[in-house]
Amino acid sequence: MRADAVSIIGSIAGSIFTAFVLSAGASTLAAVSLPARAATPATPAGAYPDRVVRLIVPRAPGGLVDIVARVYAQHLSERLGQPVVIDNRPGGGGTIAGEAAMRASPDGHTLFVSTQDSQVLTPILRRKPPYDALRDFTQVSLLFTTPLYLFVHPSLPATSVQELVALARARPGKLSYASLGVGSTQHLAAELLISRMKLDLLHIPYKSTSQALVEQLAGAVDINLTAGTSHFPQVASGKLRLLASTGLKRSSLAPNVPTLDEAGVKGYEMEPWYGVSGPAGLPKQIVERVNRETLAILASQAVRDRFAKDGLEPRPSTPAEFDARIRADIPVWTQTMRTAGVPQE
Repeated sequence: MRADAVSIIGSIAGSIFTAFVLSAGASTLAAVSLPARAATPATPAGAYPDRVVRLIVPRAPGGLVDIVARVYAQHLSERLGQPVVIDNRPGGGGTIAGEAAMRASPDGHTLFVSTQDSQVLTPILRRKPPYDALRDFTQVSLLFTTPLYLFVHPSLPATSVQELVALARARPGKLSYASLGVGSTQHLAAELLISRMKLDLLHIPYKSTSQALVEQLAGAVDINLTAGTSHFPQVASGKLRLLASTGLKRSSLAPNVPTLDEAGVKGYEMEPWYGVSGPAGLPKQIVERVNRETLAILASQAVRDRFAKDGLEPRPSTPAEFDARIRADIPVWTQTMRTAGVPQE
């Protein structure tokens, strides 16, 4: 089936602007500092927000999404005049966090860092999805997109994508790749590469980006397609090798590294998105307020400079544009997964 899927997946993956986990570890709360109250106008009685705002993050502390969420939360706290706390809920391909957000009161005091895997990819792979992203959530704004990066362990005799492909074909089923679980962005990125290049790789899921990094450094897994910029210092020290990125243009973090498209996987493109959502039924005035503050945050040069350090591209949007993005992704990725032969759970 993989051989038949090559041309189809190429056209699908190239036509969309897209494309972390199995553990449901304990929730971690971390308050984001708030400026001195003397510098923040008092919140009028009955106005939004009138208490702490919780921001649910579908990743473990310390990863890229968590770091970005904390930057966003700090600025949102300053603009809303109330503390914004981070609630880390990793696991289930993002659906543990998604379910918590879905069940929250729709009063704007619980928001959710929604991701492409939590809202689109993982639900598609579930025979009984835990929720419907369009029905059970209110979209506020997209935040950013980022390419993934193809890292390999230096013990592999491969210094280019083509050498890696040749090595994988010579050792079918022997080389392994890491992901954050079935349906995660990393899993689908690898499946697209496998399908396009007719490879047979062993899938090893991990609970977090940091765990996958530790295991790869130890030589327990060969390949990792991930957005984790924590891998870059390991490349500089020679402990990992960076072969490619997954956007159609080269990453500003690695301008000398080719894209997969340039490296011979023609038409390959995957740039996952991240955004801010809330439970269904959020009042229009709250959606408009949070959207307005989010757009102002993303327009800030300080925030843009901070995001650029991790190779992130700010993608501010209206709620309707964010909703349309999810609506467009669902049928495209449903077909992509079926064509690639990714089974439902």
